[in-house]
Amino acid sequence: MSRDCSKKLQLATREKVLKFNSLRGVEVQPGQFWDVVVLTAVDGSQREAYELQLGEKADRRELPLGVHYKVFSDPPGAKIGNGGSTLYALQQLDDIYGKALGQLRVILIHAGGFSQRLPSASALGKIFTAMPLGDPLYQMLELKLAMYVDFPSHMKPGVLVTCADDIELYSIAEEEHVMFHKPGFTALAHPSSLSIGTTHGVFVLESCEKSQQVEMEISSCLRFLHKPSIKTMHDCGAVCKRPDGSLSEFVYTDSTYFIDFETVKTLRNLLKELGPLQCEIDAYGDFLQALGPKASLEYTDNIANVTKEESCLVEIRQKIFWLLQGTPLNVILLNNSKFYHIGTTLEYLFHLTEDVALRSELGLQSSAFSIHTDESSGSCVMCSVLDPSCSVGAGSVVEYCRLGAGVSVGRGSVVSSCWVSPGLSVPDAVFMHSLCVSHQGRTGFVTVAFGIDDNLKHSVEAPAHMERLRLFECSLADCLSHWGMDSEVLRFSGDTPSCSLWNACLFPVCSDQRSSFSLSLEMLKAVLSGSTFALTKGTKLMSMQESLQSKNLEEMLTFRKGLYKDITERRQKN
Repeated sequence: MSRDCSKKLQLATREKVLKFNSLRGVEVQPGQFWDVVVLTAVDGSQREAYELQLGEKADRRELPLGVHYKVFSDPPGAKIGNGGSTLYALQQLDDIYGKALGQLRVILIHAGGFSQRLPSASALGKIFTAMPLGDPLYQMLELKLAMYVDFPSHMKPGVLVTCADDIELYSIAEEEHVMFHKPGFTALAHPSSLSIGTTHGVFVLESCEKSQQVEMEISSCLRFLHKPSIKTMHDCGAVCKRPDGSLSEFVYTDSTYFIDFETVKTLRNLLKELGPLQCEIDAYGDFLQALGPKASLEYTDNIANVTKEESCLVEIRQKIFWLLQGTPLNVILLNNSKFYHIGTTLEYLFHLTEDVALRSELGLQSSAFSIHTDESSGSCVMCSVLDPSCSVGAGSVVEYCRLGAGVSVGRGSVVSSCWVSPGLSVPDAVFMHSLCVSHQGRTGFVTVAFGIDDNLKHSVEAPAHMERLRLFECSLADCLSHWGMDSEVLRFSGDTPSCSLWNACLFPVCSDQRSSFSLSLEMLKAVLSGSTFALTKGTKLMSMQESLQSKNLEEMLTFRKGLYKDITERRQKN
């Protein structure tokens, strides 16, 4: 991207942030902002967590007022994917608003899931992940609303569908507006390399002779490809050439899309026709591939990108295809735009500490809403209280923490929701996160610890294969030997036979937050140093999965409230 384009992107983004800041804690006028903001949740427990946090945000006047904030959870039973969540959310909106829904502008943010690739967001949700800007501090929710702040005043009634873990930045000419006023679906599209296209949705446009000299164009889409191969992109005519005469090629990839109210009614009817869902539906692959004049049934039996194949999936896809066939797919080409994904721990660390482009575009800070004296280390500290003698290494993130005197955090680590006693040292490239749990009628604390590169989702069929699970670059069996634990007695939580770091019961339950952190840190250091550390006999151990099932939301939020109060009072004194 040229320096001129980067500057335009930075200015446009800052303008959106300033506009959203002017609406925080203010009663908005009709048409000025969204009428309804919807978050989806994976279950009732997550819905409760989201509603609690939305309530606290409203109390602190961190969001625009006069807006309906709703959280809809998926029904119990089988996983239904973000497509299923979309259908159920549309049904619940209809149940609440009835005919009035046809006059409302709704944003639907998919925020359900357990965030196994960014476990610091597992308990309270990715949409409530802290971002280092704003005062009061932004979370992903505010950032999403800020980036789309111009949309509601230029759209007809309908629903904008987006995800909780991505950010789209764009600039357009001063006299232009992104408008959602056409029938059917209208999607935002971003110029991307062909390799990025293989992991996203790709639009096949009526003409690939696009002029990237202008910042925004409107196009009709012939068909939508879901995570296609490079050959498929070429064969289907999705590949565009740069207008500058160079030989470089690109495609337009997806992010967010709008559904007009008439099409919303069609999707509501789809849920009635399908009945209770028994498999996962993709809000992108399964809806958008049915659209456009060149859409075909071929995709309905392609299960290459499906995580879990269900016998009913092909039949449901075919019903979606026949119901949506002929529905227009309009595309808004944002030629000066960027798409950022913050869904994994590595992405989170990179974008918040090293990504010079995003930091300049959004104005991200090294220390945001914190008591922290050293802001020059290339780290990121958010909503935390650090003793002046603390040090945080380059590339590390500290969020919602209290760090005592002399505490040091190594390079490339995440320390989240922890209370760290004086003098402790956190190694490089580790992830440590404390959760409050309710255990046997009492409040306890669990601090989970993993290596930054550990794969929490990777599973083996049985405990006998645990040597294939890697924790801190060691086999899990080796880790157990450092802790004086017998492999045969290691418990894996949950009702599935598979074993993973996610459901391995490794972490001690303690009566207070500080000793919880200290104990898990001792275990971690024993593995890294090749020494041994034995837990007291009879210590209760929990997995990350079990800790989430037993989480004490009120206590976790009380800890954050204490930080908020402490930081606010100290800043006022200064």
